[in-house]
Amino acid sequence: MGHPLGAAGGGRRGGGGRPEYGGTRRFIRALPPLIIVGGVAFDVATPPEYTAAPLFSAAPLIAAPFFSTLTTLLTGIAAVLASVGLHAYNGTVDEVAALTETMTVLTVSALALLINRVVRRSGERLASARVIAETAQKAVLPTPAERIGGLQCAARYEAAQADAFIGGDLFAVQDTPHGVRLLVGDVRGKGMDAVEAVAVVIGAFREAAEQERTLEGVAQRLERALTREGTRRDGLDAFEGFTTAVLAEIPRSDGSGTFDGFVRVVNRGHPPPLMLYADGRLETLEPGEAALPLGMGELAAWPDRAEARPFPQGATLLFYTDGLSEARSAQGLFYDPAARLAGRIFPGPEELLDALVDDVRLHTGGGSTDDMALLAVSRPATGQPERRRTMPVVPPEGSGHQA
Repeated sequence: MGHPLGAAGGGRRGGGGRPEYGGTRRFIRALPPLIIVGGVAFDVATPPEYTAAPLFSAAPLIAAPFFSTLTTLLTGIAAVLASVGLHAYNGTVDEVAALTETMTVLTVSALALLINRVVRRSGERLASARVIAETAQKAVLPTPAERIGGLQCAARYEAAQADAFIGGDLFAVQDTPHGVRLLVGDVRGKGMDAVEAVAVVIGAFREAAEQERTLEGVAQRLERALTREGTRRDGLDAFEGFTTAVLAEIPRSDGSGTFDGFVRVVNRGHPPPLMLYADGRLETLEPGEAALPLGMGELAAWPDRAEARPFPQGATLLFYTDGLSEARSAQGLFYDPAARLAGRIFPGPEELLDALVDDVRLHTGGGSTDDMALLAVSRPATGQPERRRTMPVVPPEGSGHQA
């Protein structure tokens, strides 16, 4: 891959890897007056039988979808006046052809105003839909607080489709009497069916995380919720619907607010989380036994077993969906988060996800074919400040790591 993670100096957040459109916008803004001026120059430089009426008609049509109603109106007026003025200059005002050309420009200008009005109304409806989508995302997939139960948390949802806000990927963090419990998953499918399934899974997790004594019990509650959802649906989803998921629990010591120093993990067919240690070491938390995704319990039955792994102070847990590990470069190479993160030190989970999202955009060239959900949870070391935003992202001294 060649480019070390974090060396880019931090790409723009929220930019989605899209190209800058400033030059294009400036050109479009200048195009209507340039067309009118060009039409005048053409008409003056050519014999009277050659007309610039098509150019005068094009100017307001170009302005209609990109400018305000007032600008479109002024462009139309300028086009009509240019047409009338040139016919006066050529002494052809009284000719039928001149009247026809002027009426054509006037009619097209009126049509441009109508188009402008339709576009503006469509834009208002789109803005309203975006607000509704953002509200739905916050309701279905709320961003976790930066600090939960003494842990530092950060989450990202990167939609593959431009202007999309939520899809089939999900994450949730909840502080419960049994410890801090986490969920990251990926619902099969796309569109509203996937969003509906996300709502079912997160709703079941919120309830089960508080009530179930064990993490295995939480997984079984999610299994039953998806089974009920599958029987409610018709067609292919009722037979093939499933959700890959990884559940985690960070328990506290009995009678204290401190953590025990380990994390329990139940993996149901999901990419394994990564443990990033304070010294730059990285460990992939592969499950000891492969398991089917949630919602496929009818195909096989075995008891869920939570596996305990060390979670020392200063370490960070990274959960992700396959939108990260299956992101492809222009050469068709998959993104390898373990290889890219090994040997790197990050001030906190927020900075980790910032650098990771930027690096994926560099790897894919700004495009992606799948949604990507990321969740990072850090266990601060004793005396560590809550945030160290000014600390640079650097590899550990002497590591020489190049991905």
